[in-house]
Amino acid sequence: MRLFKKNDTQKNNTKLPMTGRVKKGFRFYCMVVMAMTVVLGSSVTAFAAGDPLTVVNNLSDFIFGLVRAVGMIMLGFGIVQIGLSLKSHDPSQRANGFLTLAGGVVITFAKEILTLITG
Repeated sequence: MRLFKKNDTQKNNTKLPMTGRVKKGFRFYCMVVMAMTVVLGSSVTAFAAGDPLTVVNNLSDFIFGLVRAVGMIMLGFGIVQIGLSLKSHDPSQRANGFLTLAGGVVITFAKEILTLITG
């Protein structure tokens, strides 16, 4: 039993007739669209801050935000490892889970720890 019927007749694909003037207009239109895409896509406005210290502080906040995200991921992974080790009664996995949890806490609060150390 066939689910799909296969037509053995060959279909002819014919191009629509296009005059030379229409071809030129279409080429021109494509070139204008591509040029506008390149011009608008590559122009990036850079707003400079008046104070360079503000720029450095913003960059520092961004980097510490990324570090905090990595720390939160490690914190969650450490909790999962501890839970799995309690289920399987594996002491080495439990130790690794607590180490990962402690490392995640330290990385998550790295900015606050550095602020306390530097005063």
